[in-house]
Amino acid sequence: MAVQVEIWTDINCPFCYLGKRRFEEALEAFPHRDDVRVVHKSFELDPTLPRDHSDAVVPHIAEKYGISEAQAAANERGIGAQAEAAGLTYLTSGRDFGNSFDMHRLLHFALEQGRQEALLDALYAANFAEDAPLFGDAERLVRVAVGAGFEEAAVRAVLDDPNAFAEAVRSDEAEAAALGARGVPFFVIDRKYGVSGAQPPEVFAQALEQAWSDHAPKLVTLTGAEDAEACGPDGCAVPERN
Repeated sequence: MAVQVEIWTDINCPFCYLGKRRFEEALEAFPHRDDVRVVHKSFELDPTLPRDHSDAVVPHIAEKYGISEAQAAANERGIGAQAEAAGLTYLTSGRDFGNSFDMHRLLHFALEQGRQEALLDALYAANFAEDAPLFGDAERLVRVAVGAGFEEAAVRAVLDDPNAFAEAVRSDEAEAAALGARGVPFFVIDRKYGVSGAQPPEVFAQALEQAWSDHAPKLVTLTGAEDAEACGPDGCAVPERN
Protein backbone atom coordinates (compact mmCIF):
# COMPACT_ATOMS: atom_id res chain seq x y z
CA MET A 1 0.00 0.00 0.00
CA ALA A 2 2.81 2.39 -0.92
CA VAL A 3 2.28 6.11 -1.47
CA GLN A 4 4.11 7.34 -4.57
CA VAL A 5 5.70 10.78 -4.58
CA GLU A 6 7.07 12.16 -7.86
CA ILE A 7 9.24 15.27 -7.61
CA TRP A 8 10.09 17.33 -10.68
CA THR A 9 13.32 19.29 -10.18
CA ASP A 10 16.25 20.95 -11.89
CA ILE A 11 19.80 21.10 -10.52
CA ASN A 12 19.89 24.82 -11.36
CA CYS A 13 16.97 25.48 -9.00
CA PRO A 14 17.84 26.59 -5.44
CA PHE A 15 14.28 26.05 -4.28
CA CYS A 16 14.45 22.43 -5.48
CA TYR A 17 17.49 22.00 -3.22
CA LEU A 18 15.62 23.61 -0.33
CA GLY A 19 12.31 21.89 -1.11
CA LYS A 20 13.96 18.46 -1.09
CA ARG A 21 15.26 19.04 2.43
CA ARG A 22 11.90 20.31 3.70
CA PHE A 23 10.08 17.35 2.16
CA GLU A 24 12.60 14.97 3.75
CA GLU A 25 11.97 16.59 7.14
CA ALA A 26 8.25 15.91 6.75
CA LEU A 27 8.88 12.37 5.49
CA GLU A 28 11.21 11.56 8.39
CA ALA A 29 8.43 12.36 10.86
CA PHE A 30 5.75 10.54 8.86
CA PRO A 31 4.68 7.34 10.67
CA HIS A 32 4.36 5.40 7.40
CA ARG A 33 7.57 6.68 5.79
CA ASP A 34 8.72 3.15 4.93
CA ASP A 35 5.66 2.86 2.68
CA VAL A 36 6.44 5.99 0.68
CA ARG A 37 8.20 5.60 -2.68
CA VAL A 38 9.95 8.73 -3.98
CA VAL A 39 11.00 9.22 -7.61
CA HIS A 40 12.77 12.33 -8.89
CA LYS A 41 11.85 13.52 -12.36
CA SER A 42 13.40 15.84 -14.92
CA PHE A 43 12.55 19.47 -15.56
CA GLU A 44 14.95 21.85 -17.35
CA LEU A 45 14.55 25.49 -16.40
CA ASP A 46 16.19 26.53 -19.65
CA PRO A 47 16.51 23.70 -22.21
CA THR A 48 17.70 26.17 -24.87
CA LEU A 49 21.13 26.67 -23.31
CA PRO A 50 24.06 25.11 -25.20
CA ARG A 51 25.42 21.91 -23.68
CA ASP A 52 28.73 23.55 -22.71
CA HIS A 53 27.17 26.71 -21.28
CA SER A 54 28.37 28.04 -17.92
CA ASP A 55 27.85 31.56 -16.60
CA ALA A 56 27.68 33.39 -13.28
CA VAL A 57 24.37 33.19 -11.42
CA VAL A 58 24.07 36.71 -9.97
CA PRO A 59 24.41 38.66 -13.26
CA HIS A 60 22.04 36.16 -14.89
CA ILE A 61 19.37 36.72 -12.23
CA ALA A 62 19.76 40.49 -12.52
CA GLU A 63 19.29 40.39 -16.29
CA LYS A 64 16.45 37.88 -16.23
CA TYR A 65 14.32 39.77 -13.71
CA GLY A 66 15.34 43.30 -14.62
CA ILE A 67 16.93 44.10 -11.26
CA SER A 68 20.34 45.34 -10.21
CA GLU A 69 23.16 42.94 -9.43
CA ALA A 70 23.07 44.24 -5.86
CA GLN A 71 19.42 43.21 -5.62
CA ALA A 72 20.16 39.84 -7.19
CA ALA A 73 22.98 39.29 -4.69
CA ALA A 74 20.63 40.21 -1.84
CA ASN A 75 18.10 37.67 -3.14
CA GLU A 76 20.81 35.02 -3.10
CA ARG A 77 21.67 35.88 0.49
CA GLY A 78 18.00 35.55 1.39
CA ILE A 79 17.86 32.06 -0.12
CA GLY A 80 21.10 31.27 1.67
CA ALA A 81 19.53 32.18 5.00
CA GLN A 82 16.60 29.85 4.30
CA ALA A 83 18.99 27.07 3.34
CA GLU A 84 21.05 27.57 6.49
CA ALA A 85 17.89 27.39 8.61
CA ALA A 86 17.17 24.01 6.96
CA GLY A 87 20.69 22.77 7.70
CA LEU A 88 22.01 23.14 4.15
CA THR A 89 25.23 24.72 2.89
CA TYR A 90 24.51 27.37 0.25
CA LEU A 91 27.15 29.51 -1.47
CA THR A 92 25.60 32.90 -2.16
CA SER A 93 28.27 33.99 -4.65
CA GLY A 94 30.54 32.45 -7.23
CA ARG A 95 28.13 29.79 -8.45
CA ASP A 96 27.38 29.11 -12.12
CA PHE A 97 24.36 27.90 -14.08
CA GLY A 98 23.94 26.10 -17.37
CA ASN A 99 22.41 23.27 -19.38
CA SER A 100 21.34 20.42 -17.09
CA PHE A 101 20.25 17.86 -19.69
CA ASP A 102 23.23 15.54 -19.16
CA MET A 103 22.66 15.66 -15.41
CA HIS A 104 19.06 14.58 -15.89
CA ARG A 105 20.19 11.75 -18.16
CA LEU A 106 22.58 10.59 -15.44
CA LEU A 107 19.80 10.78 -12.86
CA HIS A 108 17.76 8.35 -14.96
CA PHE A 109 20.83 6.12 -15.22
CA ALA A 110 21.08 6.26 -11.40
CA LEU A 111 17.36 5.50 -11.05
CA GLU A 112 17.84 2.37 -13.14
CA GLN A 113 20.49 1.28 -10.66
CA GLY A 114 18.32 2.10 -7.65
CA ARG A 115 20.62 4.91 -6.48
CA GLN A 116 19.01 8.06 -7.80
CA GLU A 117 18.92 9.81 -4.42
CA ALA A 118 22.69 9.50 -3.98
CA LEU A 119 23.45 11.15 -7.31
CA LEU A 120 20.87 13.91 -6.86
CA ASP A 121 22.31 14.82 -3.45
CA ALA A 122 25.82 14.84 -4.93
CA LEU A 123 24.76 17.13 -7.79
CA TYR A 124 23.00 19.52 -5.42
CA ALA A 125 26.06 19.64 -3.17
CA ALA A 126 28.36 20.23 -6.15
CA ASN A 127 26.20 23.11 -7.37
CA PHE A 128 25.18 24.84 -4.15
CA ALA A 129 27.82 23.93 -1.58
CA GLU A 130 31.11 23.66 -3.50
CA ASP A 131 33.24 26.39 -5.10
CA ALA A 132 34.12 24.66 -8.38
CA PRO A 133 31.83 25.42 -11.36
CA LEU A 134 29.54 22.51 -12.21
CA PHE A 135 28.02 23.28 -15.59
CA GLY A 136 29.57 22.96 -19.02
CA ASP A 137 32.32 20.65 -17.78
CA ALA A 138 31.83 16.97 -18.50
CA GLU A 139 34.92 16.01 -16.47
CA ARG A 140 33.54 17.76 -13.40
CA LEU A 141 30.27 15.89 -13.85
CA VAL A 142 32.12 12.59 -14.08
CA ARG A 143 34.00 13.34 -10.86
CA VAL A 144 30.78 14.18 -9.03
CA ALA A 145 29.13 10.94 -10.15
CA VAL A 146 32.17 8.83 -9.30
CA GLY A 147 32.33 10.53 -5.90
CA ALA A 148 28.73 9.44 -5.36
CA GLY A 149 29.75 5.83 -5.87
CA PHE A 150 29.10 5.23 -9.58
CA GLU A 151 31.53 3.45 -11.90
CA GLU A 152 33.48 5.88 -14.05
CA ALA A 153 33.25 3.81 -17.22
CA ALA A 154 29.47 3.54 -16.92
CA VAL A 155 29.10 7.28 -16.31
CA ARG A 156 31.28 8.11 -19.30
CA ALA A 157 29.30 5.69 -21.47
CA VAL A 158 26.09 7.56 -20.69
CA LEU A 159 27.62 10.98 -21.29
CA ASP A 160 29.27 9.87 -24.53
CA ASP A 161 25.97 8.63 -25.96
CA PRO A 162 23.63 11.62 -26.47
CA ASN A 163 20.67 9.26 -26.86
CA ALA A 164 21.19 7.43 -23.57
CA PHE A 165 18.17 8.17 -21.33
CA ALA A 166 17.32 11.21 -23.47
CA GLU A 167 13.81 9.92 -24.14
CA ALA A 168 13.25 9.37 -20.41
CA VAL A 169 14.11 13.02 -19.73
CA ARG A 170 11.79 14.26 -22.46
CA SER A 171 9.02 11.99 -21.20
CA ASP A 172 9.33 13.48 -17.71
CA GLU A 173 9.14 16.98 -19.13
CA ALA A 174 6.07 16.12 -21.20
CA GLU A 175 4.41 14.68 -18.09
CA ALA A 176 5.14 17.87 -16.17
CA ALA A 177 3.54 19.95 -18.90
CA ALA A 178 0.48 17.69 -18.97
CA LEU A 179 0.12 18.03 -15.20
CA GLY A 180 0.29 21.82 -15.44
CA ALA A 181 3.70 22.30 -13.85
CA ARG A 182 5.17 25.63 -14.88
CA GLY A 183 8.00 25.65 -12.39
CA VAL A 184 9.89 23.51 -9.90
CA PRO A 185 10.01 21.96 -7.44
CA PHE A 186 6.70 20.29 -8.21
CA PHE A 187 5.53 17.40 -6.04
CA VAL A 188 2.81 14.98 -7.17
CA ILE A 189 1.47 12.47 -4.64
CA ASP A 190 -0.32 9.41 -5.99
CA ARG A 191 -1.16 11.41 -9.14
CA LYS A 192 -3.89 13.02 -7.04
CA TYR A 193 -2.33 15.79 -4.96
CA GLY A 194 0.06 18.45 -6.24
CA VAL A 195 2.32 20.62 -4.11
CA SER A 196 4.17 23.44 -5.84
CA GLY A 197 7.30 25.11 -4.50
CA ALA A 198 9.58 24.70 -1.49
CA GLN A 199 6.71 24.58 0.99
CA PRO A 200 7.20 24.32 4.77
CA PRO A 201 7.49 20.76 6.13
CA GLU A 202 3.99 21.09 7.62
CA VAL A 203 2.45 21.36 4.16
CA PHE A 204 4.24 18.24 2.94
CA ALA A 205 3.23 16.41 6.12
CA GLN A 206 -0.42 17.30 5.53
CA ALA A 207 -0.26 16.08 1.94
CA LEU A 208 1.31 12.78 2.99
CA GLU A 209 -1.33 12.26 5.68
CA GLN A 210 -4.11 12.95 3.20
CA ALA A 211 -2.68 10.53 0.65
CA TRP A 212 -2.27 7.84 3.31
CA SER A 213 -5.86 8.35 4.47
CA ASP A 214 -7.02 7.73 0.92
CA HIS A 215 -5.18 4.40 0.95
CA ALA A 216 -6.54 3.40 4.35
CA PRO A 217 -10.05 4.89 4.71
CA LYS A 218 -11.63 4.82 8.14
CA LEU A 219 -14.29 2.21 8.75
CA VAL A 220 -17.79 3.56 9.20
CA THR A 221 -19.68 1.44 11.74
CA LEU A 222 -23.41 1.11 11.23
CA THR A 223 -25.29 0.81 14.51
CA GLY A 224 -28.50 -1.07 15.11
CA ALA A 225 -30.11 -2.36 18.29
CA GLU A 226 -28.07 -1.43 21.36
CA ASP A 227 -28.64 -4.82 22.96
CA ALA A 228 -27.49 -6.93 19.99
CA GLU A 229 -25.50 -9.97 21.10
CA ALA A 230 -21.72 -9.86 20.75
CA CYS A 231 -18.58 -11.47 22.16
CA GLY A 232 -15.64 -9.65 23.72
CA PRO A 233 -12.43 -10.29 25.70
CA ASP A 234 -14.50 -11.28 28.72
CA GLY A 235 -16.60 -13.78 26.83
CA CYS A 236 -19.99 -13.81 25.15
CA ALA A 237 -23.22 -12.47 26.49
CA VAL A 238 -25.57 -15.27 27.57
CA PRO A 239 -29.10 -14.70 26.26
CA GLU A 240 -31.65 -14.47 28.99
CA ARG A 241 -34.34 -17.19 29.07
CA ASN A 242 -37.91 -16.33 29.76
